[in-house]
Amino acid sequence: MQINLELKQDSYKVYINELDLLDIKGKVAIVSNPKVSGLWLGYFLSKLKCDELYILTIPDGEEYKNLSSIEQILEQLFTSKLDRSSTLIALGGGVISDMVGFAASIYQRGINFINIPTTLLAQVDASVGGKTGVNNKFGKNLLGAFYQPKAVYCESKFLKTLPKREFNAGIAEMIKMAIMFDKQMFEDIKNLQSDDNDALAKLIYKAISIKADVVKQDEKEKGLRAVLNYGHTFAHVIENETNYKIYLHGEAVAIGMVMANALAVELGLLSREESESIKTLLNKFDLPTTYKIADENAFYQAFFLDKKSQNNQIKFILTNKKIGSNIIKSDISKDIVLKILREFK
Repeated sequence: MQINLELKQDSYKVYINELDLLDIKGKVAIVSNPKVSGLWLGYFLSKLKCDELYILTIPDGEEYKNLSSIEQILEQLFTSKLDRSSTLIALGGGVISDMVGFAASIYQRGINFINIPTTLLAQVDASVGGKTGVNNKFGKNLLGAFYQPKAVYCESKFLKTLPKREFNAGIAEMIKMAIMFDKQMFEDIKNLQSDDNDALAKLIYKAISIKADVVKQDEKEKGLRAVLNYGHTFAHVIENETNYKIYLHGEAVAIGMVMANALAVELGLLSREESESIKTLLNKFDLPTTYKIADENAFYQAFFLDKKSQNNQIKFILTNKKIGSNIIKSDISKDIVLKILREFK
C-alpha cells in the first residue's frame, strides 16, 4: 500500500509493507537507539545498498530528545564528512524521527532524510508530515522546523517486537485522529483485536491517509493541522511536569484527551455519554485517563508556552458536538478552564 503526500514542494510517498531494496547514491548515516538497532538494524541493512555507510546510536527515551543529542548527531555527520548529496535515515520511534528530521534540516542547511518508523505511534503520526524538533526546559518540541522526508517506510513486522505499552501508546494517536475526523474509524478501533494484523494494517493506512490529507491542506499548521494536536495541549504540560519520565507520549495524549473532553462537555460540545465512550476505549488499551494536577494555576500558565497559543490566547482543540468532528476554540474564559483543571486535582 502507498499513500502520496502531495505538497507544493517536497512531495513524497509513504509505503506500507513495501520495503524491498533501498538503493541510495552517496553517503548514508543511520541514526537509531540501542534497543531498536539490536532488534532491527541487521534486517534493515539487508535491505539497504549505498556507497558509504555510517551508523550512530543515541540513548532511548523522551528525556534524551534535546539539543545535546542533536549535537551528538551533527558531530558524527561532520566527522564522517557527509555533504548535501548525503542521506540521513531515522530508524526508530517518534523521538528518533523528530530528532533526525531536525538534524537533517539544519545540517548544511538541509540534507535528504528517510523515515523508517519502528513503533506504531511513529508510523501513524511522528514520521509523516515533516514536523521535527526537540524539547527544552520550557516545553515539548519548542525547538524545531517543518522539514519533509524523502520517503517513509512503515513495516508491520517492526510492531511484532513492540512492547504492549508502546503499542497501546500508538493506538492513542489513532484514537485521536478518529475522534477528530472519522466516527467509523473510532468504531473500527473499538472492534480491533490485538492479533488481527489485517485490521491493524487498514487502520494504519487510514490514520496516515487522514494525516496526509490534513498536511496537504495545511503543511505549516496555520489552521486545520492544529486539529491533529487534540489532547496535546494538556499532554505537553503533563510531560513537562513529569520530566518526560513517567508517561509515554501516547499515554500523556490519552490523559490530555480526557481533559479536553471534560472541557468540551462543560461547553456543551460533547455529550457525557460520548465522553465516557472515549474513556472506555482508552481503558480498553490500558491507557491512563487520570492525572493529579498539583497547582492548577501553574498548569494553566504552562499552556502559554504551547506553540498553538497566540496573542495571549490559548487554542483548545475540541470535539464539535459529536465524535468525528472538530473545532478550534480560543475564546474560552480562564475561569472555565481552571474549573476543569480543578476536577483533576
